[in-house]
Amino acid sequence: MTQATTHSWPDVMLTALAPAIWGSTYLVTSQWLPPDRPFTAALWRVLPAGVLLLLLTRHLPAPDYRLRLTVLAALNIGVFQALLFVAAYRLPGGLAAVLGTIQPLLVMLLAWAVDRRSPSLITLAACVFSVAGMAILLLSPQTVWEPVGIGAALIGAACMAAGTWLGRRWRMDMPVLALTGWQLLIGGLMLAPIAWLVDEPLPKLTVQQMSAYAYLSLAGALLAYALWFRGVGRLQPIAVASLGLVSPLTAVFLGWVVLDQNITGTAMVGMVLVLLSVLVVQWLAVMGR
Repeated sequence: MTQATTHSWPDVMLTALAPAIWGSTYLVTSQWLPPDRPFTAALWRVLPAGVLLLLLTRHLPAPDYRLRLTVLAALNIGVFQALLFVAAYRLPGGLAAVLGTIQPLLVMLLAWAVDRRSPSLITLAACVFSVAGMAILLLSPQTVWEPVGIGAALIGAACMAAGTWLGRRWRMDMPVLALTGWQLLIGGLMLAPIAWLVDEPLPKLTVQQMSAYAYLSLAGALLAYALWFRGVGRLQPIAVASLGLVSPLTAVFLGWVVLDQNITGTAMVGMVLVLLSVLVVQWLAVMGR
């Protein structure tokens, strides 16, 4: 085992925890949050986590970084989280997550169009197979195609892809927790007026609902984004983006375990295709190919 492999695979595993946590968002939203308040859910997910991280780190960004932080916060947090919860409220968790599988292809397109970095044929094929695998896994005649939810999921995936690519390209010299905290705070401030104007006020929350919001903030934002941005700084953009495929797999698995949603033989084939595609992309990245 080479030194690069020794250093890279732990980074891969830690980064993969972030989309695994995000995959639980759909279950938590549909089962335990107050209904029809997507922007409020996004706000309570990111803003408390951002404030907590900045109180812990107490790190001010350099003036040259402030515009870049604002752009990344909009892409990775503000717009993405708002659209994520719009999709989560309107679509089944599996379908909402599968639409995000276009993210690795979008990152490859950005790298090719702007950085003039052509992906290897194996990497391109792996990403195409991942999308095919998720389609096999989740698309069925019973699927309800809700246009607003589908549009939100697709645009959200595009924003996250752009944020992942730019985050690696800019590579700001900041501690990862401070970088995470500032993006969460700025993104939360972007969401606040939208939640105030669009969503209905929250009812009196039950203990279960408060616990769900706390989980989304502490695990789904503070921990997950810290791991994700750490991975963005250490791994190739396409390798990071491909790990996003762990999110729909988690959503499907939780639907099977918690909601007793069946996984048929064909769906199992899709899951195997997705897992193999993720492993192939990560192996190529570790090997430097």
